[in-house]
Amino acid sequence: MDISEIRKLIRLIQQSDVTEIEVTEGESTVRISRQGAAVAPTMVAAAQPMMAAPVAADAPATPSLVKAAPEECTEHVVKSPMVGTFYASSSPDDDPFVSSGTTVKKGDVLCIVEAMKLMNEIEAEYDGVVEKVLVKNAEPLEYGQPLFVITPA
Repeated sequence: MDISEIRKLIRLIQQSDVTEIEVTEGESTVRISRQGAAVAPTMVAAAQPMMAAPVAADAPATPSLVKAAPEECTEHVVKSPMVGTFYASSSPDDDPFVSSGTTVKKGDVLCIVEAMKLMNEIEAEYDGVVEKVLVKNAEPLEYGQPLFVITPA
């Protein structure tokens, strides 16, 4: 798939109500997704890359922290830094990294977000107590989707 075909796909997404499309041609896969008005093309190659293509800037591998209430600093929401799949533990047989009531320290692993076959560990940004786990295991995630509510220690 060449760059002109990718540009045609981007224009198609921009002119329609479709928010994401994935096209596989040979060993190359191109996924184009739109959040709001922006279009972010990405290219994934299975074993051997067929060509270089525009790749969206990767989000940082650390969670975003947002105050739950503007005036109160009692709870923070940890949001997904990327689109992917949420995993509560490192393998299906293991216990979850955290659950409601778990005390965490800065740097503790909260979960794993799989994106494009890469496992990204999401770590706690501060000490605190996990109040709520907002996502189920193996659930697909959107960028910025709330994952946990944590009360700082």
